[in-house]
Amino acid sequence: MKDFKGKVAVVTGAASGIGRALAERCAAEGMKVVLADVEARALARTAKELSDDGATLLAVPTDVSKASEVENLARRTIEAFGAVHLLFNNAGVAQYGPVWEATVDDWEWVLGVNLWGVIHGIRTFVPLMLAQDTEGHVVNTASMAGLTAAAGCGVYSVTKNGVVNLSETLYYDLKERGAKINVSVLCPGAVNTGIATASRNRPAGAQPQTQGDTLAELFVRRAVEGGLSPRSVAAQVFDAIRDEKCYILTHPDWKPLVQMRMESILHDRNPA
Repeated sequence: MKDFKGKVAVVTGAASGIGRALAERCAAEGMKVVLADVEARALARTAKELSDDGATLLAVPTDVSKASEVENLARRTIEAFGAVHLLFNNAGVAQYGPVWEATVDDWEWVLGVNLWGVIHGIRTFVPLMLAQDTEGHVVNTASMAGLTAAAGCGVYSVTKNGVVNLSETLYYDLKERGAKINVSVLCPGAVNTGIATASRNRPAGAQPQTQGDTLAELFVRRAVEGGLSPRSVAAQVFDAIRDEKCYILTHPDWKPLVQMRMESILHDRNPA
């Protein structure tokens, strides 16, 4: 896709961080924007601010871990704008600490949002996009954690590794079909967002892993405070869409870590 004006974009996790920056960029490109987020108040605030700036939009409170809510999001999108051309499966949360200490609620929450959210987005929206038989693009937000591994980030990394592989497979499936839809997987490093405080969106009653901060969580908080701006990431994403790039690695200085991991696998070495 190179021409965005007048087309329709759907953004999950749109009330803050990278999602909000993507929504702002979509609006700046002249697109009609559908905003989805589980935080209803933040979503309403974001919708008002973008609308006040002249954006044509629809805001739909959505828990992407639930198939019925993503299906409702698609239904509302078609009712309002009649099509969808650009899909950002972006909503994400994080949990930190040793994998053996993670509760069932931890796993179900993070897998539900980060991986099932992308699965629901693909299975719900891609058939609609294929039926349109028009140019389209799907961007799934993973992480550098989807290309590497580190202590304390296991639950999060499992989901992001899944999103990377799912995106690659979707790319192959669509190419085999001869579809007009391209796919990108966004793998950011440290970005100045609220991911380190994602526990604010835990389902009511879900038992957390720990009551205090883990070392990994403290590291992530410090990293994101000095991270890239979400708008910088959004600019890179739109460049990648125009160039039909599958992999979007926002932090080139992290590539040696990916290379180290791949070389350990290829040369039968234990993880470095």
